[in-house]
Amino acid sequence: MRHHHRSVHHPESDDAEQLDLSVVIPAFQEGRKIGRDIRAADAFLRARGLRGEIIVVDDGSADDTAERARHLQDEVANLFVMSYSPNRGKGYAVRRGVERARGDIVMFADAGLCVPYDAALQGLALLWLDMCDVAHGSRRARGGARRAQPLLQRVGSQIHRWLVHLIMGVPLRISDTQCGFKLYKREVARRLYGEVITDGFMFDVEAIMRALQHNLRILEFPVPFSNDTDTRFHPLWGTVRNITELARIRRAVSQGAPRSRAGAR
Repeated sequence: MRHHHRSVHHPESDDAEQLDLSVVIPAFQEGRKIGRDIRAADAFLRARGLRGEIIVVDDGSADDTAERARHLQDEVANLFVMSYSPNRGKGYAVRRGVERARGDIVMFADAGLCVPYDAALQGLALLWLDMCDVAHGSRRARGGARRAQPLLQRVGSQIHRWLVHLIMGVPLRISDTQCGFKLYKREVARRLYGEVITDGFMFDVEAIMRALQHNLRILEFPVPFSNDTDTRFHPLWGTVRNITELARIRRAVSQGAPRSRAGAR
C-alpha cells in the first residue's frame, strides 16, 4: 500500500523526478551477491509503490562487483553505480552515496541481505510521521531477532558495546550502533555525512555522536537479522582498528563540525 506523506522540496533537484527513497548499498568484493541485493531492493520499492533509486557504491573492489551491478541497469530502473579505486572504507562509500542521493529519505543497507528490505517500513513510518530525524534498525531492540554469531564475533561485539556506551558516551537507549540498516531524512543525512570524517567501519558511531550533538531525534526499530558468514570483519584486528577509530572520533566530535576533510582520512 502506498503511504501518503508530505514531500520535502529540494530546489537543487527541480529538474529531476521527486523520489521517496534512496537506497545506498556500500559494496566491497560483493560480486557474488550484489545482483541479489539490487533485485531485492528493486522488488521492495516496486511492491510498496515507492518512487525510489538504488545507489551501489563499489568501494574499490578487486572483483567484478561494479561490472555485475552495471549489468542490471537495463533491468532495474533508477539504478546508479559508483566505483572508484583504491578501497577507502565503508564510511567513505556511504558518504559518497549520500552525496548522490535524491530521495526525501535516504537509507543505507549492507550488502548480503542480512536484514530483509520490508523491515524498512517501520523506519519509514517513523520518519514520515515526524517521530524522529534518524531511524536505526536494531538487532537488539525488543521484537528484533538475530541468529547466533561465532564466539569471537560475540566477544568483539561485547567489547564494542562497552567502548561505545561507557567511553564514547552513546546513551544506552541506542542499543545497536552497527546495524547496517539506517534511514534518515534527506537534509539530516546530508548534514551528518557532510561532517563525518571516519572512512572505516566506525562511521556509524561518529554519525550518531554528531546527531546527538545537534539534538537530532534518533529512534530504533526492531529488525530480523541473519549473520553473513562472508564478513569482511576480522574479530581481532578489526577490534584493534575500531578502537583506534573510536579514539579519533572522540577527538573529532569534541572539536565540533570539521571545516574540511583534508588530511582527515
